[in-house]
Amino acid sequence: MLKENVPSVHFYDQDFVDVYDRTWIWLHELWKKGTPENDVTGSYLSYEGQETFHQYNTCLSSFFLVYSNQSYSAFNLLDYFYEKQEPSGAIRGEYSIEDGTAVLTPQNPEGVHPPLFPYVEFNIFHKVGNKKRLKEVVPVLELYMAWLEETFKQENGLYAVPEEATMTYNMVREKVGYYVDFNTQVAVSALFMSAIGDILNDKELSFRYKRQYFSLKTRINSLMWNTEEKFYFNLRQDESPIKVKTIGAYWTLLAEIPNEDKAARLINLLKDPEGFGTDNPFPTIAANEPDFSEDGNGYRGSVIPAFTFMVIKGLEQYKEYEFARECAIRHLYFLLDTLHPDGTDKGDVYEAYLPNKEGPAKWADNPSFPRKRFIPMVGLSTLALMIENIIGLSISLPRKTVDWIMPTLEAMGIEDLSLKRNLITILSNKNTRGWEIRLESEKLYYFTIDILDQKKKKTLPIPSGKCSMLIDKL
Repeated sequence: MLKENVPSVHFYDQDFVDVYDRTWIWLHELWKKGTPENDVTGSYLSYEGQETFHQYNTCLSSFFLVYSNQSYSAFNLLDYFYEKQEPSGAIRGEYSIEDGTAVLTPQNPEGVHPPLFPYVEFNIFHKVGNKKRLKEVVPVLELYMAWLEETFKQENGLYAVPEEATMTYNMVREKVGYYVDFNTQVAVSALFMSAIGDILNDKELSFRYKRQYFSLKTRINSLMWNTEEKFYFNLRQDESPIKVKTIGAYWTLLAEIPNEDKAARLINLLKDPEGFGTDNPFPTIAANEPDFSEDGNGYRGSVIPAFTFMVIKGLEQYKEYEFARECAIRHLYFLLDTLHPDGTDKGDVYEAYLPNKEGPAKWADNPSFPRKRFIPMVGLSTLALMIENIIGLSISLPRKTVDWIMPTLEAMGIEDLSLKRNLITILSNKNTRGWEIRLESEKLYYFTIDILDQKKKKTLPIPSGKCSMLIDKL
C-alpha cells in the first residue's frame, strides 16, 4: 500500500532503490498525530527519543517530504511554528512535545535556529505549486526576518548569535563572535524572500529583500573572506578571523556569495582529500585541521547529511552537476555500507558518519550521538539526493517543467511522481534502437533532457498519455 502512495525510483544499483523504499517505510512508522496538548494539527515526522518540536529538523524534513505525493505533509509542523510566532516576530527553535511551550536555554536564550523558512517555502512552492500559501506565509516570514535583524544584527552589518543557534555544537573551540554559516543563512533567506516577491509580482517586497541580500553579501565578502587562506572564516568579536576551515563556509555557495574565482577555490577544497574531499564527502571541518578526527568526534570530522545536502545544493548554483552527483553517490555508498556491514554486526542508518570508512561517527563526550534512524537527516540523502542528484530530476510544478540532468546515459528514472494532480513517469533504458526515454503523463508538461557528456540538450512538450524519445534523434 505504501509503495502505491509514493513515487518509485529506478537505478542500476538495486541497493540504492532498496534504501529509498526502506526510508519511506521507516518514515511511515515514525509518522505521528498531534495532540490537543501540544497544539499540533494533523500529523508529523517524529524520531526516537523526541522531546521537542525542532525548527531546524522540520525545515530539513521538508526537502524530502515534498516527494511523498502529498501522502506526508511538509506543511503541518511548519504551520505549527508559524502559529507560535510572537508579536515581536520571534519564532523559537524548539517547543515542548508535551505542552507546546517554548524551550529556551541559558546557552541560547532567544531560542534562535538557522533561519531557513523562506528557502523552505520557495522549494515547497516549486514542488507543490500552492501560490495561495506563499501569500499567506509572507507576513509571517517578514515579521520573522525583522525580528532577526532587530535582535541579532550588529553595527558592522553582521549577525551575532550563540553557537547553539548554528547547530554545529563542538565544531570550533574558540568563542566565535560572528558565524559565517548563520550570516549566510540570513542572506539565503533574504535571497529567497526576494524570489518569493517576484513570484507574487510584489516589486516592493522583491526589491527590499534584494537590497538586504546584497548588503549582507558585501559584508560577508569584505569581512569574512580571508585573502591569505582563500576561505570564509568565522570571526571573533573584534572581527579577526578564526582560521579553522569549517563546512559552514559552504553555505556561501548556496547564497551565490562568492564570485567565480572564490567559488573555484572553495570547490577545489571540496575535491582535496586534505580539505573536505574525504572518501565520504564532506566532513564538518577540513581534514588537515589539527582538531580533525577520523572518528568524527561530534562535529570535528563527522559527515552530517544536512551539510552534505547543503554543499551539493550549493554546487548546483555553480553548475557543478557532475561533481555534485559523484559526491551524492559516494555519500550514499557509505550510508549503505553502514546499513549492511560485513560480518555479523547489525547495521542501521544514522545522523552522522565517519569521513573515511563505513560506520557511524563517534563523540566520546556525547554517548547519544549519533542518533540511530534519525530520518530528518537520513531522508535528505536517501530520498532528496536520490531523486534530485543521483537520478538528476529538477521539478517546478508552477512552470510545469521537469529538467533531467544526466552526466551520462544510464538505466534509471522515476515512476508515478505527482505533479499536483498529474502523475508522471520518466524512465531511460537501452534497447535494440539505442537509448530511449519513455514518458507517461496524465497532462501536458515541458520536459528538458540535458546529457552532459554528449552535450545534448532539448526541451519538448510532453503530451498526455504515453510517448518515447530516442536519444540518437535529439
